Amino acid sequence: MTENIEIILRDECRLEKDRPIIVGVSGGPDSLCLLETLRQAGYLIIVAHFNHQLRPESSQDARMVEKTASRLMLGCYIDGADVRAHADREKLSIEEAARNLRYQFLFKLARERNAQAVAVGHTADDQVETILMHFLRGSALNGLKGMSYRSIIKTFDFEIPIVRPLLSMWREETVVFCAANGLRPHYDSSNDSIDFQRNRIRHLLIPNLESYNPKLREAVLRMSQSLKGDYALLMELLETAWQETVTDADENSITFDADLLSKCSVGLQRNLVKHAMQTLRPAVDVNFSTLERAANMINNPTHFSRVDLKGGLRMFRESNHVYVCTLDAELPFNLWPQLTGMPSVPLSVPGQVELAGGWKFNCEPWGMPVLAREQAERNEDPFQVWLDVRNLSKPLKLRIRHAGDQFAPFGLDGHSQKLSDFFVNAKIPQRARENWPLLCAGDEIIWVPGYRPAHSYRLTEATKNVLYFSISRPREKNS
Repeated sequence: MTENIEIILRDECRLEKDRPIIVGVSGGPDSLCLLETLRQAGYLIIVAHFNHQLRPESSQDARMVEKTASRLMLGCYIDGADVRAHADREKLSIEEAARNLRYQFLFKLARERNAQAVAVGHTADDQVETILMHFLRGSALNGLKGMSYRSIIKTFDFEIPIVRPLLSMWREETVVFCAANGLRPHYDSSNDSIDFQRNRIRHLLIPNLESYNPKLREAVLRMSQSLKGDYALLMELLETAWQETVTDADENSITFDADLLSKCSVGLQRNLVKHAMQTLRPAVDVNFSTLERAANMINNPTHFSRVDLKGGLRMFRESNHVYVCTLDAELPFNLWPQLTGMPSVPLSVPGQVELAGGWKFNCEPWGMPVLAREQAERNEDPFQVWLDVRNLSKPLKLRIRHAGDQFAPFGLDGHSQKLSDFFVNAKIPQRARENWPLLCAGDEIIWVPGYRPAHSYRLTEATKNVLYFSISRPREKNS
């Protein structure tokens, strides 16, 4: 065991011997085995005990841990809280409240003492019970693979890891180890209570399942080890897809390229959304129904343009972008041209107008009508247009929309429609409509940049006078 645990401590837990480790010690055989194992291996140890105040004898556990630490000449910190009262106040289960308070104490101490890790005495039995708990909840691969030797729990700390060196040891082995090393574990009577789900799994479910497979615990442990490899592969695929599909990210929003996201498999889409949610809200509990709604939105954009997720997060699509964001996120406006700060701007020919976010509007005369028609027929850029200006008598200007605006777009044979209806039909993002720049002759709209020109200003064989208009996008940050 000594040789094997040394490898686990060094390679799996990635612990160093020159920095302290906070060791959570309850006083039971598992935590005492962990404490002595680390001590014998030469690691710097700080003992930490949290009194949950759930049993009359809990204060005795604290004193026993303190005496053990003193005998071994180790630093020791004791804390505690009324877990039952906290559970009632926060509407949590006793188990969840106890875990939250205990880990808050351990990680706070780790930060104060500049510790490299928090170590806990989870064993192979705990692993099996945890996996069965996750299975009963309908967990995905991340839950079914179980706990890892080393992991980050972002709810408690973004940098300090939690390590579980005893995951390959069975509970019976820790009892034998304690006896062989002169350690006297304290018996926790609450471990027998079937009021707690983990105890019901331990004392009722597992013995029942072992009537079908006497080696059930070993089988579940093997499954966990196999799924860890599958999960590592999935994380590699996820990281590659994340780099390819995410176009922007900050503390309040993650932006995906909608086309690239829709080309991913549904399973990968779900995992990308889950990763985005947990990046913004590390503590959020992401369930399958939430991810299924997200996948439906990605793959059916005409039916779903917005979904509420969990944890104060939402997801919606604008143009070619899919956002996962907080409710108060300030999303970028530089995805589209915007005329801000003034309702209208006069245009000169040739001339240029600076728009918000680095966009620029340009206009210039075009001397060859035949070439203009050829260019227009081949044009695939919606932000450039050639217009026939033979009947242009009013000054040109850029302006934002007005109430009651009408527009006669190319393709409707001169029939006009409400500009608001055109915006809806063209799927211009709603929050971009208010300041969308409109090219006008007087108050008549002759081009909606990014979409269509007015029908009466289209190029024909009779066109003699042509003006060329374009909007240039802001330069990419890495260019």
